[in-house]
Amino acid sequence: MQYRKFGHTDLQVSEIGFGAWAIGGGAMIGQTAIGWGDADDNESIKAIYAALDAGINFFDTADIYGLGHSESLLGKTIGDKKDMIIATKGGNVSRNEQFTFDYSKQHILSACEASLKRLNREAIDYYQLHTARMPHLQNGECIEAMQQLEKEGKIRYWGISLNTFDPLPEAEFFLERNIGNGFQLVLNLINQRALPLLKKSGDNGYGVIVRMALQFGLLTGKFDDGATFSANDHRANRLTKEVIGTSNNALAPVWDLCKKYQCNKTQLALSYILSYKDVSTIIAGIRTTEQVKLNTTGLFILDEADMKMIEALGSTTMPAVMDFIQQQG
Repeated sequence: MQYRKFGHTDLQVSEIGFGAWAIGGGAMIGQTAIGWGDADDNESIKAIYAALDAGINFFDTADIYGLGHSESLLGKTIGDKKDMIIATKGGNVSRNEQFTFDYSKQHILSACEASLKRLNREAIDYYQLHTARMPHLQNGECIEAMQQLEKEGKIRYWGISLNTFDPLPEAEFFLERNIGNGFQLVLNLINQRALPLLKKSGDNGYGVIVRMALQFGLLTGKFDDGATFSANDHRANRLTKEVIGTSNNALAPVWDLCKKYQCNKTQLALSYILSYKDVSTIIAGIRTTEQVKLNTTGLFILDEADMKMIEALGSTTMPAVMDFIQQQG
């Protein structure tokens, strides 16, 4: 495992992190699936310890994942391991069987306290506003809350998890005011909308966490248009057969590179992201020991020409695919 500095902080994070959304299990808010289907806690715990053995030291979760269950599992397993870096998020909530948001100062303060208890920690290494949008930031209460939590020593560093489809406005808000320490953003072979942020983030000392590196599994190559998902798996509505088919067709030129690098599709997808020096870590979704191995082995840096080819597709072929994906929500 290789490690990278997280912006201007003193955090040294593993290039591959542990995305802990899936270990929260198949939670539902009303009729809305907010997880990845059922998860076996015993298998999740084995995966966490396998991640430690593989050199992973960065774990990313959120209070909404499994409605707190993901945080509780991390608290049970690594909460007392001070050399492990835990990041979590607040702001997404379940109220009256509805998925909604609360970025008021009082909620962020109380949400952080609840996360600390579940995580079995005195301080959160990196706390994030969970996809707060411009009105929330302009209101200012959530910013005040984060600054207060930092001053009180309840969080060490903080930032924002940016919107999947339009990450730029909120990032610019942070950059213009020089607040926070990092961004979590979506970047992968299909979704390259956050590329303009990378160098700017690095130049301004912000750490960068990349999520959805495998686009909900589309970039592992294991899905065809006959794939199905359980009702408590959020992908049931997102990875339709049309999305899978359209994406697989658009990715054909990219997958040709697997022959050149003698790698599988997962390795190529992760290596593409790690080839950007301003990326600090990738939080690959993990819930089995097998996924730990798949996500942490055989990684490499792509040639510049291949990076340019993928970026060219990102500005020509992939935008139409992304528009189609966005329509699914």
